[in-house]
Parts: sequence; structure tokens; C-alpha cells
Amino acid sequence: MLEISIFSILALFMIGGSIAMISNRQTVFSAFGFLVAMIGLAGIFALLNSQFLAVAQIMVSVGAVVVLSMLTILTVNANGKNMPHEPNKNKWIIFTSILVAPFTILLYKALATLPDHFSTMETINSKVIGKELFSEWVLPFEILSILLLSAMVSAIVIARKSKNKERGRS
Repeated sequence: MLEISIFSILALFMIGGSIAMISNRQTVFSAFGFLVAMIGLAGIFALLNSQFLAVAQIMVSVGAVVVLSMLTILTVNANGKNMPHEPNKNKWIIFTSILVAPFTILLYKALATLPDHFSTMETINSKVIGKELFSEWVLPFEILSILLLSAMVSAIVIARKSKNKERGRS
């Protein structure tokens, strides 16, 4: 009963954070919504006795992605007046939610059979995962970090060009 209560609270965190991330016009509040959703996901990983994934979720999503996006948002200084006017935003959110719901149900049914598959495997601990990450997945991980860094630098360059154009007009 306690696990179901904790899961429900974490699921509400994820749903609330996701809704806040999508519906806020202020980009800083959207980033905070993403932060809440990722913390809820890390809590679900911890509830499933996957401490390594919970810690990795906190370190990667919360520690790197959210901090990087907050830094980019605050550097670019995006505010509501520069955002496009979207009068039908809520209708699109509802439409895409209805469109994605059947796929979500199919994914849930497919993932429900996975615990049986993993119970036949030998024990996987953080040593095995670390060895796999630092041998097979080092190159994709580094490519992703370079991609994120270049996206942040590009956003800063674009923001500076637009600020220089605004100063030239004034």
C-alpha cells in the first residue's frame, strides 16, 4: 500500500511537471516543470530498486540538462513578448494527447512482459553497467555532450546577434 501511495505521488509529480513544462509561456518556469518531472522519474527508478538509474537520472537530467537549459535560457533572455502567439495551443495539446494515448497503452502492454525476461538474466549491478557505459557507449555519450555544448553555444551566438541588431536600430 505504501509503494502504491509513493508511486502515485511520484506519478503526479511527473504529470504536473510535464503539464507545467508544456503550458507555461515563461521558459524558466517550463524548465522548472522539466526539473520536477525528471525528479519524479528518478523517484520511480528508486522505487523500482534501480538505484543506479535513479542516481544517473539525477546527475544527467537534473544536474546537466536542466542546468544547461537554464543557463541557455538565462543567457538568451527569452521572454514572453518574443514568443509566437499560439491561440490554439491547448487544443493541440489535447489532440496530440489523444493521438499518443493508444501508443502509450501498447508500450505499457509490451513493457509489462519485460520483468519476466529480465528475471532470467544474471544479476546486473552498477559495475556491469559502468563497464558497459565506458567501453561500448563512450563514443555516443561524448558525441551527445558535444552536441549539447554546440547547441548552447549556437543559442548564445544567435542571441548576441539579435541583441546587436536591436542596438543598431535604436
